[in-house]
Amino acid sequence: MLTRRVIPCLDVDNGRVVKGVSFVDIRDAGDPAELAAFYNAEGADELVFLDITASSDARNTMIDVVEKVSSEVFIPLTVGGGIRSVDNMRQMLEAGADKVAVNSAAVANPQLIEDCAKEFGAQCVVLAMDVKRVDDPIIANFDKYGEVPAEALFQIVTHGGRRPTALDAVKWAKLATEAGAGELLVTSMDADGQKTGYDNELLSVISDAVTVPVIASGGAGELGHFYDALTEGKSDAVLAASLFHFGELRVSEVKSHLAERGIPTREV
Repeated sequence: MLTRRVIPCLDVDNGRVVKGVSFVDIRDAGDPAELAAFYNAEGADELVFLDITASSDARNTMIDVVEKVSSEVFIPLTVGGGIRSVDNMRQMLEAGADKVAVNSAAVANPQLIEDCAKEFGAQCVVLAMDVKRVDDPIIANFDKYGEVPAEALFQIVTHGGRRPTALDAVKWAKLATEAGAGELLVTSMDADGQKTGYDNELLSVISDAVTVPVIASGGAGELGHFYDALTEGKSDAVLAASLFHFGELRVSEVKSHLAERGIPTREV
């Protein structure tokens, strides 16, 4: 069985790591380079760096911060936020990223996924999906993506959780992976920061719909939640932020818990 990954996430705004609840009530969590070095030493399998206001502020990702973070880690680094072109992706890879996440710009222009995958390989392209539950099927013009399924429950939201779309998350996951996305980072906006557990229904339906790895994001609050996301949610990796940043849990504790319950992980 393949080892499962434990991934800390650095949400960065104005050069500082921050964390909120359901994308609001943001508070400071530290210096990104210092935290990156800490997690590298802690035995994290990968690190995700997301410039959370780059898209909403219509600017590019902070290259200088990415360079500082990449200089502190010897594990795979995924960078996202404000990636709008093949050139943007090239800049991030040259700054030290191993993979680059696309989100808002890919929804606006799905061709971006295919272009980046052709240029750098699917293994470098991560589709970040911010997803919100909806009570009723989404009613909108789906000419661009095909008809909305009648059972649609999950809505894609872009620009750091600020812009709802008429796009069903499961349909988008299928289309994006067909276009060349090599991995999905799936964040539940409803569960984010709540510490009540990942949205395993969302994770499961997306994992069943695609053949690429799925990273679970949003909602971790205790050790059991990581196990549930990998089993019930069928995810390939688990990501967390505030639990790690504020010292409530350590990466090594999560890995030990998973190993005790029969989930293989890379030894710290």
